[in-house]
Amino acid sequence: MKSDARSTADGSNGAIEPAATIRRVAEINVNGADVAVEIDSRKPLLWVLRDDLGLTGSHYGCGEGQCGACTVLVDGTPRRSCITSVGDVAGRVVTTIEGLAPNGRLHPLQQAFLREDALQCGYCTSGMIMSGAALLRRNPSPSRGEIVRRMEGIVCRCGVYNRIVAAIQSVAETPPEDDQ
Repeated sequence: MKSDARSTADGSNGAIEPAATIRRVAEINVNGADVAVEIDSRKPLLWVLRDDLGLTGSHYGCGEGQCGACTVLVDGTPRRSCITSVGDVAGRVVTTIEGLAPNGRLHPLQQAFLREDALQCGYCTSGMIMSGAALLRRNPSPSRGEIVRRMEGIVCRCGVYNRIVAAIQSVAETPPEDDQ
C-alpha cells in the first residue's frame, strides 16, 4: 500500500485515530502568560496562535516552513510555527511579535524597522523581527554578515533586505567589522 504524504490543517495525515490515542495540550506559555487551551497536540502552533488565541501577528505564508512569515520564538530560538505542533511547545515559552511589545511599548527592533522603513507590505516583518530579536539576544553586536546569514531563510517579496539589515544594525551594540 502506498503511503499518502499529504497533511491536513490540523497537522495530521487525515487518518482517523481513536480519541483515546490523541494527545491533548491543556496549557501553553505564550508571551509570558500560561494560557489554558484544550487542543489536539498535533495542531500547528500557527493556527493555535491565530485562531484560538487571536494573536495574528505571525502570518501564514507557505505552510512548509520555508518562507519564515510565521516565525516565533520558542525558548528564545526562532521556530516556524506553521510546521511546529502545539504539542512540541508544551512546557516551553513561546514569544510572538505581540509579546515583544508589552504594554504597547514597541521593542527597539520594532522601532528600528519603522525608523529605517524596513517594511513595505509587512508580510515578512514579524518573522524578520523575531529572527532579528533572537540574533541580538544571542549576539548583541553581530556583523553585517551574521545578520544577512540569519535573515536568509525569511522571504521578503518586496526586496527590502538592505533596510532590514540596516534596522538590525541600528539596534546592535557597536557592530564589529564586516566579516563578509
